[in-house]
Amino acid sequence: MSDPQPQLQATLTGRYRIERELGVGGMATVYVAEDLKHHRQVAVKVVRPELAASLGAERFLREIDIAAKLNHPHILPLYDSGGAGDVLFYVMPLVEGQSLRDRIAKTGAHTIDEAVRIIREVAEALAYSHQHGVVHRDIKPENILVSSGHALVTDFGVAKA
Repeated sequence: MSDPQPQLQATLTGRYRIERELGVGGMATVYVAEDLKHHRQVAVKVVRPELAASLGAERFLREIDIAAKLNHPHILPLYDSGGAGDVLFYVMPLVEGQSLRDRIAKTGAHTIDEAVRIIREVAEALAYSHQHGVVHRDIKPENILVSSGHALVTDFGVAKA
């Protein structure tokens, strides 16, 4: 298990218990955590403090605001968010599955039916976000999770509302 920063642990105390690091992106680190209130595993996305300090937290706060407004079966929902000091986070479901990029690398090409279903679901999610005034602007296989054969669009960090 990666040892999360002490300030993060202090910020999450009583709400979430970090179990392990799940991944690191350009702007944030995602951890698997236990939601202590609801007794479930969740993913906690935390902006990297050095980026929040140098670039400002506006982009991450915009991502939180956008995610909170979108409610669609093919968009990863927001459960919670918060922060203290340089620590900003939001909480989402822990998805059993993998990114579309990882799935293609692991299993190879999809069948025509699978590919069409995934494309349709991503298109439905993007159409929904567009109807709500949000353009994703970074749709790529890394930002599409596949769980039980269905697509979930994630990472609205560079979206334009």
